[in-house]
Amino acid sequence: MKPVLEILEQRISKALRQTTGLAVCPAIVRPTADGRFGDYQVNGIMPAAKQLKTNPRQLAEKVVAQMNISDICQPVEIAGPGFINLRLKPEFLANALLEIYKDKKLGIEQTANSQTVVVDYSGPNIAKQMHVGHLRSTIIGDCVSRMLECLGHNVIRQNHIGDWGTQFGMLIAYFNHFYLNPSIAAHPGQDHYAVLNDSLRISDLEDFYRKAKELYDKDPEFAEESRRVVVKLHSHDLAIQSHWQHIVDESREHYQPIYKRLNVTLTSKDECGESVYADKLPDVVKTLKDKKLAVESVGAICVFPEGFKSKEGEPLPFIVQKSDGAFLYATTDLAAIRFRLQDLHANRVIYVTDARQALHFKMLFAVVKMAGWADESVKLEHVTFGTMLGADGKPFKTRTGGTVKLAELLDEAVERAKAVVDEKNPDLPEQQRQKIAQAVGIGAVKYADYSNNRDSDYIFSFDKMLAMDGNTAPYMQYAYARIRSIERKAEQEGLNIQKELTGICEILLSDPAEQALARQLIQYSQAILNAAADCRPNYLTGYLYELSQAFSRFYNVCPVLQSEGQIRAARLVLCDVTARTIRHGMTELLGIEVPEQM
Repeated sequence: MKPVLEILEQRISKALRQTTGLAVCPAIVRPTADGRFGDYQVNGIMPAAKQLKTNPRQLAEKVVAQMNISDICQPVEIAGPGFINLRLKPEFLANALLEIYKDKKLGIEQTANSQTVVVDYSGPNIAKQMHVGHLRSTIIGDCVSRMLECLGHNVIRQNHIGDWGTQFGMLIAYFNHFYLNPSIAAHPGQDHYAVLNDSLRISDLEDFYRKAKELYDKDPEFAEESRRVVVKLHSHDLAIQSHWQHIVDESREHYQPIYKRLNVTLTSKDECGESVYADKLPDVVKTLKDKKLAVESVGAICVFPEGFKSKEGEPLPFIVQKSDGAFLYATTDLAAIRFRLQDLHANRVIYVTDARQALHFKMLFAVVKMAGWADESVKLEHVTFGTMLGADGKPFKTRTGGTVKLAELLDEAVERAKAVVDEKNPDLPEQQRQKIAQAVGIGAVKYADYSNNRDSDYIFSFDKMLAMDGNTAPYMQYAYARIRSIERKAEQEGLNIQKELTGICEILLSDPAEQALARQLIQYSQAILNAAADCRPNYLTGYLYELSQAFSRFYNVCPVLQSEGQIRAARLVLCDVTARTIRHGMTELLGIEVPEQM
């Protein structure tokens, strides 16, 4: 089912072209900000009139005479100097709503031009716990991936984990000394590979990394050994690689459960870390040199993309190899994007990282185009986001000034939600209350992030995100549960809703609140399109919040179970589609569970 906005845009643009003779003449149809002036407004008349140097109101009258929208809209109104106000017909709304009700996909239109989209997000570092700084990339990237898949695109997730670099010499050396050697001593005569088992769990990643770093800094012999281990790792020494793999696997045991708690779709199969590209870095530099793009500058190998200047006005270098021969993150990113374009055949590549990396990605994309790895048909995007702040307006920290572990943040969210659930629903079984607390607590953290403009910093507040009113996850979850309670009540009263609505082919929307809710429901597909196009989850949360408010207004003035005949059937359809839409938006797109009862 095509979104009504798209239908109106196509038809009115055609009328505008026929009237003006202009080849390119968009109607610019937008939803109205104030429902008193209709449902949609045509804003393309004045730009066209300016181009033709004619009176915009007279042009609007001519366009109206050409428009073919009588099956969708009531007689149109021309307002002001040339705006055209449109109001949907109740019968069109009813038919569109019924079509969505009968569609398992809620009328969401699949794209006619499916693309392969690579989405790079999350990227935890090996041997370190995930902290609050990983939250936004992880959940925003996941939502973007879900929305694009919902629209019919082939999404390839890429978790670019930090699993390579000189620090691994230090970590492997420490692992050998304090984990592996004692185990070997306890199993004399046994091959050292055999002891890489459950007895070598790294229970505290932060402690493991911290102690390794402390030893590296104070013990020259250990530091020298660490450097020798790095050489062996890069030379593919089998024993050292085995120890490296064990540390990577141990780290996964810490971050994969967090993905599960957050209900994000990343799995180990999506991991494509820095180590994957390690052997490809020399060829990246050689290719750029062969194309005469990379040149030596102060001993380093650099590319100078056009348009990038330092504060002093000098050309800004994109360094791909240091003077000592070492490669950089930039080199790895070039190898990764080349792989994604040439091997994965991506039409669109999206990187979800914080805004501080904006310059890096602008230069990266410029170098990729200079190298000829991406033409104008390929879309390269950096989806930026701001910082999570504490109540003091500074980056979110613990009371002692340390980094907040993501697992601990989620634990506290669930604990606080459990207290609210216990207070409001003490009669529910403990297991059910715990399940609701999980959904509400985790959902509150995610939804609070989603509902903010991703480019902005925002202040983290448990009190605000767990509130039962306002644009919060608990409000949305309660709205869903309230609709489901209507269905449970109907069953208790002996009403078989499924039987009553089976075979329904016509409904009547007579009350303004019914029509307002239907108008909101038929815009769901458009809301997903808008959110996916700009990679902005807040467009989706904004839509869902407005939908819940429209349902609340409808529910307050339109009795459902107490009504009869066609009126009750229409209201039951409205309830069903609203519940399914909230559930789909929250669960399938935002990854937030909605309890059946709260």
